[in-house]
Amino acid sequence: MYPSTLTQLARANPFSAPLFSLQKVEEPQQSHHTQRPRRLAAAATDDVSCEFGSSKYYALCGFGGILSCGLTHTAVVPLDLVKCRLQVDPDKFKSIGNGFRVTIREDGIRGLAKGWAPTFIGYSMQGLCKFGFYEVFKIFYSDLLGEENTYLWRTSLYLAASASAEFFADIALAPMEAVKVRVQTQPGYANTLRQAVPKMFAEEGLWAFYKGVVPLWMRQIPYTMMKFACFERTVELLYKYVVPKPRSECSKAEQLVVTFCAGYIAGVFCAIVSHPADSVVSVLNKERGSTAVQVLKKLGPKGVWKGLVARIIMIGTLTALQWFIYDSVKVYFRLPRPPPPDMPESLKKKLGLTE
Repeated sequence: MYPSTLTQLARANPFSAPLFSLQKVEEPQQSHHTQRPRRLAAAATDDVSCEFGSSKYYALCGFGGILSCGLTHTAVVPLDLVKCRLQVDPDKFKSIGNGFRVTIREDGIRGLAKGWAPTFIGYSMQGLCKFGFYEVFKIFYSDLLGEENTYLWRTSLYLAASASAEFFADIALAPMEAVKVRVQTQPGYANTLRQAVPKMFAEEGLWAFYKGVVPLWMRQIPYTMMKFACFERTVELLYKYVVPKPRSECSKAEQLVVTFCAGYIAGVFCAIVSHPADSVVSVLNKERGSTAVQVLKKLGPKGVWKGLVARIIMIGTLTALQWFIYDSVKVYFRLPRPPPPDMPESLKKKLGLTE
């Protein structure tokens, strides 16, 4: 039997580093022309339309991100509108049901679609950067770490790659997010994207569109880190403990069902960790001249959690649909879809897990 610490490592605690150093094992010398070491996300062996990590692969992943984020966020605009109004005016909008009733009474059914244009544009750009850059950074960091460390530190890799991607994604999202919140939460200010943009620029200049980028980072980076890391590890666990057969034996449809389930589980955690910052963003974009610290003090410990139930429903569904659409795009375009990572053979030898 090998030591207990090695047993723990083999089980791959996702949130901690290895607690010991591996002993060097002599490996037979290889030719310079041998294949590159397999990355964490090595391409699947079935028929694919492009090489894993190629420009075409990144471009189509970005396109999948546009569809997954742009379409899903636009589809839940009515719920998002009510959620934002619960956050910025809790005295008037007391619950989800009450929020819908008051909105329909004041603005009619069409009022529930307020902000759909900036939502679609903003979250399409965010999806392009979020999913596209995630693939870029995941492969980049994996190459830096090497095959064995990539496996041992894979959760840290997911967290780092998703945080890096979201940093750029939020810069792309910030202008349209500011417009969306202003249209949805400030009655009489503007009803459309075309009305809001010139008015905001005339009042506050370019700053009007980017003053919420830091709170966006506060909200979206933890959200995205949870979204990707939790999803990746949940997929591993579902195939290991829930799905009754190996992934290689599952049909594409069955694999997409696993994707949807893992996405919903990840979405619930995403909503919880990012909700306080979401409340700050909503109020900040409504009130001119306020800072994130001032808004946080004004809301207080209880105020930042207003609208959480609506956001859990919205984000859980959103995240599940986003992963489902994104994975479906990969299936449609026959992109490489790597299975959950396995321990490299060289690491198994060092741990004494093979003869």
